[in-house]
Amino acid sequence: MSLKLIIVSPERVEFNGEVESVTVPGIMGEFQVLPNHAPLISSLENGRVVYKDALGMHGLSIAGGFIEVQKNTVSVCVELP
Repeated sequence: MSLKLIIVSPERVEFNGEVESVTVPGIMGEFQVLPNHAPLISSLENGRVVYKDALGMHGLSIAGGFIEVQKNTVSVCVELP
C-alpha cells in the first residue's frame, strides 16, 4: 500500500506522486506519515520534508506550511526558504 503525496508551494507543484512514507517538521516535533494514517491537519515549521518513493529518499527544505492527511492522500502546502 502507498500514499499519494502532493507538495505545493506558491510557485508550483513541487512533487505529485506515490510514496511509501513522508516525514515532516511539525510545530511540536518531527513526525512520519505511513499508509492508513489517521486523518490529520497540522502546521509545519522550518525544516525538511523527506519522502521515500520507489527511487529512494528525497528531501525538500521548507520555511513552514501545513499538512493534511486523509484517506492515504497527503497534501503539503509549503513556503520555500
